[in-house]
Amino acid sequence: MVVPAGSAATAAALPLGPLAGLLVERLSVGDRVAASKFGTGAPIEDRVREEDLLDDVREKAGAYGLEPDATVAFFRDQIAASKVVQRGLFRYWTAHPERTPGTRPDLSAIRARLDRLTTRLLQELGATRLLRSLPGGCEAELLLATGAVSAPSGSRGLDALHRRALETASSSVCVTGGAAALPAPGPEALTHDGD
Repeated sequence: MVVPAGSAATAAALPLGPLAGLLVERLSVGDRVAASKFGTGAPIEDRVREEDLLDDVREKAGAYGLEPDATVAFFRDQIAASKVVQRGLFRYWTAHPERTPGTRPDLSAIRARLDRLTTRLLQELGATRLLRSLPGGCEAELLLATGAVSAPSGSRGLDALHRRALETASSSVCVTGGAAALPAPGPEALTHDGD
């Protein structure tokens, strides 16, 4: 599930490119989550962790100039997209046991990475909030950005499973109600901690 450098560079130059890149990065972490759970009996769904994440982003949304319900909807889509990846990989590995990952990644390290990605996603959502509220404009920019990050180049790019998951992950990127529906950013939105 490697995105070719040319597509990543193209995406980074687009207004929603960095956000689309973060969505793909989060999906790639879903591969590692699946590898850590496959064959252990651990369920794909972790309602406690999911609700903790949604409560956390609801609480932090205002600090990034984001509407809490829209932020929760966006992260609910991220959870759903990760499940698309995990379920797809579970099916594939069950049908092709010879392709099962040879090592089991540490789930706690993966969750720490997901937490860092959550912060970066909140920052990028805040940075793009006005563009994402433009009727029609957001959808066009999102289509360009997701196309750039998922475009295959030779044998590289997103496979069908990850493209389907990206559709799920990006379904709430564009917000309805226009910019007037969004609160002004708080002071935390003006700082960047580099993670």
